[in-house]
Amino acid sequence: MSDSVFVDTNVLVYARDTAVPEKQEQSARWMQHLWRSRAGRLSYQVLHEYYVTVTTKLRPGMTPAEGRDDVRALLTWAPALPSRERLEAAWQLQDSFSVSWWDAQIIAAAQQAGCSVLLTADLQHGQRFGDVQVRSPFLDSPDEVHDGES
Repeated sequence: MSDSVFVDTNVLVYARDTAVPEKQEQSARWMQHLWRSRAGRLSYQVLHEYYVTVTTKLRPGMTPAEGRDDVRALLTWAPALPSRERLEAAWQLQDSFSVSWWDAQIIAAAQQAGCSVLLTADLQHGQRFGDVQVRSPFLDSPDEVHDGES
C-alpha cells in the first residue's frame, strides 16, 4: 500500500457545496492537501457521480462547462479503470461486509489503486477493508491521516 488517498464523491461535492460551510471548508482543506501532495486518487465512477451532482443537484450548482473543467483536472489523479478483477472484488466486498453495491465498487477501486486510505463520509470512520482504512474528512485532518499519525 502507498500513501495515496482514494477520494469518494461526497468529499469532492462538499468542497463545492456552500450550503454547509463547515463541511465545505474541511473538504476544501483536504482537496488542497491532496493536490499539493499529489496523493489523491479516484475512479471513473467517482468522476461520473461528481459531474452529475455538481451540475444537476447542487444549489447553486456548476455549469456543465465548469463541471467538465473540474473533471478534466481530476483526470490527473489517475482514475482507477474498471476491470473484471475489480467487479469480482466488489462482489466479494458486498457479500463479506454487507455494504451497498456502490460502496463496494468504491472500496474495490481504492484497493485496485493501491490506496491505504479511503476518504469518505459514507462509511464507518476507522473501518478496514483489507489494507484500506476508511477515514472521515470531518473527523481527521489531512496531516493526521496522510502523515501516518492516526
